[in-house]
Amino acid sequence: MFSLKNNEQKLVTVAILALAIFLAPLFVLGENAHIRVHDNLDSNLAWYRVLANSGEIAGAVDAKVSQVINGLPRNAFGTEYSLIVWLYALFPTMVAYALSQAIARFVAFIGMYLLLKKHFLPKQEWGFIRVGTALAFAMTPFWPCGMLSTLGMPLALWAFLNIRRGETSWKNYLALTLLPFYSSIVLGFFFFLSAMGIFWLVDVARGKGWNWRFLFAIVYMSAIYLVTDYRLVYSFLFDDEPNSRDEYFHARLSFLRSVRLTFKNYILGHHHAMTVHTFIILPVMFIALYFVWKKRLWRNEKVFVFLFALNFILSAWYAFWFYKGWLPMTERFHFLDTFNFARFHFLRPLVVYVLFAVGLRILWQQGSGWRRAVPWLVVAQIVLLIFTNEEIIFQNKPTVKEFFAEEQFDEIKEHIGLPQQDYRVASIGIHPSISQYNGFYTLDTYNNFYPLSYKYEFRKIIEKELDKNKTIRTYFDEWGGRCYIFTDELGKHYMFTKDSKKRLKNLELNMEPFKKMGGRYILSAVPIDNAGENNLKLDKIFNSNSSIWKIYLYEAI
Repeated sequence: MFSLKNNEQKLVTVAILALAIFLAPLFVLGENAHIRVHDNLDSNLAWYRVLANSGEIAGAVDAKVSQVINGLPRNAFGTEYSLIVWLYALFPTMVAYALSQAIARFVAFIGMYLLLKKHFLPKQEWGFIRVGTALAFAMTPFWPCGMLSTLGMPLALWAFLNIRRGETSWKNYLALTLLPFYSSIVLGFFFFLSAMGIFWLVDVARGKGWNWRFLFAIVYMSAIYLVTDYRLVYSFLFDDEPNSRDEYFHARLSFLRSVRLTFKNYILGHHHAMTVHTFIILPVMFIALYFVWKKRLWRNEKVFVFLFALNFILSAWYAFWFYKGWLPMTERFHFLDTFNFARFHFLRPLVVYVLFAVGLRILWQQGSGWRRAVPWLVVAQIVLLIFTNEEIIFQNKPTVKEFFAEEQFDEIKEHIGLPQQDYRVASIGIHPSISQYNGFYTLDTYNNFYPLSYKYEFRKIIEKELDKNKTIRTYFDEWGGRCYIFTDELGKHYMFTKDSKKRLKNLELNMEPFKKMGGRYILSAVPIDNAGENNLKLDKIFNSNSSIWKIYLYEAI
């Protein structure tokens, strides 16, 4: 049924068509599509809109965006040299989101295909494996706002390996030049470039020469990132104001919990670098390893064995980054807390899918029975990934339209009747990104880079609630990325829909700091039974058929 010879162009065409169909729901449904909430709707999509409306896309390094926390540093929104910022500035949200997904997935397909064809599976007879693996890689449920930070790695590796071989084609440097404009150094490529640096050093140590072309390419791409992410460089080197990252304490796990997390990550993966490798790819890897061991192919399959070991090492590194044994080091070297070195595991999507392709090639070489099985294994992985489409896995979550509830929040804005810049709001039981997306000026936010002094000021509002509940107290004090109005009764939950029966009965907020910061209204997704005790007055309840929320508007008195 599946011919692996003389039809690779047709296979590529079919793969591109399949990828287009996979992306179609985003373009067809638009705001009625279901997409990821965590680290997406609850944050990034609102940030892009706030930035686009702020007039500060190209603002100075010390500029502030007044709509968030009375002046969130412009640098917290990332660089204007990122294409994703301009997609959201130029197009409606879901058009930008769909275009971003399409760019990332098609580049991922092309990159993985070129990498496998040139460096790992060059023979014509392995065409189905190449195309199928590239398609599967492009369909992985990657973190949308990471752009090409992980999905662009195969294309970068293809270019680096070409240069390492001595090839001087302009295409290699074009890839290394363009990728930084649609990816992030801290969300993937710092770790990739570090790995390339280690690769170069190993070559030197093995007597393969200094290979200046390879080293120059690594330095060149690193320099492009330093230019495109100049705001990050400025914040790291010159901004000495303490920020919320200074109270991020990651080293908490015991040795046994770190071991358990190692295997959990190895088997299941991580939601920011999801590979969906558990059911098909992992067995293929182990079966291929069995044949390598049984037939003593260690020397012939050095790349496979190395990647197999590296895959586990990356999971162990991720897990043990949270091991409390790091505490003496983090206390001495503060940057070990403020920079997330656990993200070396962002290399795993690249490693896992190259392992899949090479593992399939090893199985293909074991005789006619395995040769017939290989295409079905590829198809099985692709079918599995089809069911990870956002429209399927998030079908029980609100649509984009229901989540941002623009009609409902327009009603709230009109009811208040004041210019939005003249008052501040905060939310309970819903993400503040919703208010921000709708133009409200918020005292609360989800951001991991904001002044530490503001965190302390905001904490006064919720200090009585934090005292009641260790979980939210630790979450806020030792991370604080979610600068939310946390309550003991709601805990770490912030999506109470209009069908919820939850009520706040014993809320204890300090409203004087709230009002001092400019706060006037609280938008709550649940009724507050003791509102009067908190100097709050219920103004109006807002409901809408196009929204998943019921909003109780409380005014501070």
